[in-house]
Amino acid sequence: MHLDSFLSYLSVIKGRTSNTIRAYQRDLSRFIAWLNNQNVGGMDDVRREHIVDYLRYIRTEGLKARSAARALVSIRQFFSYLMGEKIVATDPTFMVRIPKQSQVLPKALALEDIEALIECPKDSTAAGIRDGAMFELLYGTGIRVSELVNLRLAGLNFDIGYIIVMGKGEKERVVPFGGEARRKLERYLSVSRPELLSLKGGGGTRESEFLFVTRLGKNMTRQGFWKLLKGYALKAGIMGDISPHTLRHSFATHLLKGGADLRTIQLLLGHSDIATTQIYTHLTHKELKEAHRKHHPRN
Repeated sequence: MHLDSFLSYLSVIKGRTSNTIRAYQRDLSRFIAWLNNQNVGGMDDVRREHIVDYLRYIRTEGLKARSAARALVSIRQFFSYLMGEKIVATDPTFMVRIPKQSQVLPKALALEDIEALIECPKDSTAAGIRDGAMFELLYGTGIRVSELVNLRLAGLNFDIGYIIVMGKGEKERVVPFGGEARRKLERYLSVSRPELLSLKGGGGTRESEFLFVTRLGKNMTRQGFWKLLKGYALKAGIMGDISPHTLRHSFATHLLKGGADLRTIQLLLGHSDIATTQIYTHLTHKELKEAHRKHHPRN
């Protein structure tokens, strides 16, 4: 039902990432399978009622409101493409409301937990020096874990103090880093990285375009970094769930508390819409309200 041509359009014309294309494929394959079970002949036979029934169906199957909202966005983009290609005459998603999502406030670590985590890796081993540099850079810049593990050596500029990051939608941005990150990166590049790239039992070294590498000479993966983070968080005594995104949330929250404006934080995080960044103001407002409740004499 035109799914393959739509996915090719996303890749070739729109330049969407492979992860984004897989998400569209997953959402739309599920939707098309449901349409087939409903004996809907083709996309030009899909009506608004089908969309509403489908959203109701996936919610009863256990999908959360956030996932249902993403599914509707995928379906809307699909029908927008089909209308542009003159395959369908009308858009059945028109006037279908996005499922209401409960707002989940980001979890930010306390500064002492951040410091404990960053200083947890052993500074006497190649892997420990690398891990400390990764933690420092992730918290110090607020980049995504996917952006961290895909950093290129050529994108690191010590003279000015910034990294070139390839973000969502293949959008490139420049992100500054501070003195602590510089110190740890310099040590990693001069001591740790050459050791990790050294060939065992040989006199040569492997090469890699990636900034952070493993003992195999390959770039660090998201899954590998996640596993490292979990282990170090346990050693540092940090309770509760922690993920790479926790450090990104902490970066943004601590910046906002320190007086940075939303526009600056938006640019650093690489958010295309400032509405995405505004969730951090809700967190701050909640804390202000709690402080008022605790300390104001009329409360």
